[in-house]
Amino acid sequence: MENYKREFIDFMVESDVLKFGEFTLKSGRKSPFFMNSGAYVTGLQLKRLGQYYAQAANEAFGLGFDVVFGPAYKGIPLSVVTAIALEDLYGASVRYCSNRKEAKDHGDAGILLGSELHDGDRVLIVEDVTTSGKSIQETYPILKAAADVEVVGLMVSLNREEVGRGGVMAALDEVSETYGFPARAIVTMTEVVEHLSEQGLLSEERLRAIKAYYAEYGAKQAR
Repeated sequence: MENYKREFIDFMVESDVLKFGEFTLKSGRKSPFFMNSGAYVTGLQLKRLGQYYAQAANEAFGLGFDVVFGPAYKGIPLSVVTAIALEDLYGASVRYCSNRKEAKDHGDAGILLGSELHDGDRVLIVEDVTTSGKSIQETYPILKAAADVEVVGLMVSLNREEVGRGGVMAALDEVSETYGFPARAIVTMTEVVEHLSEQGLLSEERLRAIKAYYAEYGAKQAR
């Protein structure tokens, strides 16, 4: 596992973004862990978060894209900090773009924030986590309606590696199969468990709960 991934796992835990316990997800599943990117609130946290996204994006997709798009609402700061980090780390000048939940009909009118989208733009989508793929189902039509863009990929913080809506493959893999672009995560839950176990930060009780959860909801294939 790359060092930046280990650092990112520690960063999630230290920032109280990744928690272990018993949580009820929107899907109704009882999960032994929960990730909330809304807990990144300080300037330093946001700076580091952007750097991790930029590193992972460069590793997964290279730097051949023009726009970083973050779906409302949590994706908005992600797109901004990732664009800044790409400039700082690699000198890559990319634009940021996000959407509003509702179109604005005055001033800076429309449904998009930040950069306009143009035909031929190559777009990287950034999100916090994808559990069902619902967000992309809403986001992709917005992008394609704005311009004839090419989505080069989707980058999320954590691949939960549990089955998506289809009940067989992970949600990220479902996104790739449905929309035809790669979907990747900075880290997978397998990597999280491996790293925290090596550090002795997961009790036997926690490990049993995680194992039981994936016995029921784990995807056969996940990236």
